[in-house]
Formats: sequence, structure tokens, C-alpha cells
Amino acid sequence: MNILLRHLLALLLLGGALGANEAQAHPHVWITASSELLYAADGTITGVRHAWTFDDMFSTYALQGIETKNKGVYSREELSSLAQTNVESLKEYGFFTFARADGKKEKFQEPVDYYLEFKDAALTLHFTLPLKTPVKPKELVLEVFDPSFFIDFTLAEKNPIKLVGAPAACQMKFERPNDGSAGAQKIGEQNFLSGANSNYGAMFANKVTVDCP
Repeated sequence: MNILLRHLLALLLLGGALGANEAQAHPHVWITASSELLYAADGTITGVRHAWTFDDMFSTYALQGIETKNKGVYSREELSSLAQTNVESLKEYGFFTFARADGKKEKFQEPVDYYLEFKDAALTLHFTLPLKTPVKPKELVLEVFDPSFFIDFTLAEKNPIKLVGAPAACQMKFERPNDGSAGAQKIGEQNFLSGANSNYGAMFANKVTVDCP
């Protein structure tokens, strides 16, 4: 059974083979994301909980070959092997999740509490990323994006970001990327993963900033 990241890489290689004229700077997979910042009782941030919903076309493609008891119905148990392989594969890409506490880059542990859910013709990957070291910064910046812009992350319209257990005085704001800037770029995808364009997707990052006194 093919896994999610192998699907992504296969499509990426195909795009690169087309050349700069045919493979322009645009995503091939779309994810609607919502996240929760997790706090301990003492106000430290312990991790991030993600829910990423893939577009229906890609969800259908990723489900090929999975056997189910009921046609068209996928239980959490039936998707468990795929979920495990997906989160393990995401490690190579830093889980597309980047955090800084008072300007210092933070690292995450292996994901926990992960599972796939199939609903309304779309797959949603749920997983939690614990911080290697819990932090209590005055400012935390969290960004979710694919540096190569092969995957387009969009924050959910309703409740895209939640603070779970945060001190009452903490204030949060989030920024969505400028959707209009992508069309002006004519950079071949084969160039994204090296040189000056290796972090092209940062232009389209979803950025969350939490300030705590």
C-alpha cells in the first residue's frame, strides 16, 4: 500500500521532470489546518496538536488499496497503519511546523496521539507534537507551511487556532498568507528544494503569535 508521503514525493518528482515552463510555482495538495497550543498548569507550553484535512481529490487517491469492512467507510482502526506511516514520514520535513520562543528555535519530540479520520469525502490527520523542552516565553511564534510550497496550508475559517490551558492574560493573533502573491511567481518547482528558493513556501506561512506577560 502506498503511503501519503510517497504519493507526495512521486507527484513532486513528476512536476520537476516537466521543467520550469510546465511546472510553475503552485501547490499540488491542499490542506485545511487547525491547531491547538497546549499549556501545562504552570503556564508552560508543552506542545502543539494539529488537525490537517486534505482536499477530497487527494484523499481519494491516498485511500486506494485500503480494505474496509464497509465500502466507503473507513474506521480509525482500518486507517491506523496509514496514520503511523504518515507521521513517521513527516519527520523528515519537520512536520511542517516551526516554533520560536522569544526568538529561539524550538524542537519537537516524536508525534503522539495520532490517527486518521475520514469524513465528508476527506481525510483528516490528527497528531500531537510535544516540545522537547516545555517553554514559558513572553512571545511564542508558530508557523505552519511547506518550504517547497508543494503543499498549501490554509487555516480553517472557524476556530483555526486555540490556546488550551493558557494563562488568562495571554493574547493571540494569527496571520494568513497573502493569497495574491503566488500568481506573480514563475519559479520552476525543480528549483524550490535548493538554492535561494529552498524556503519559497515561507511566503505562504500561517503565522500564530502568542504574547504572555
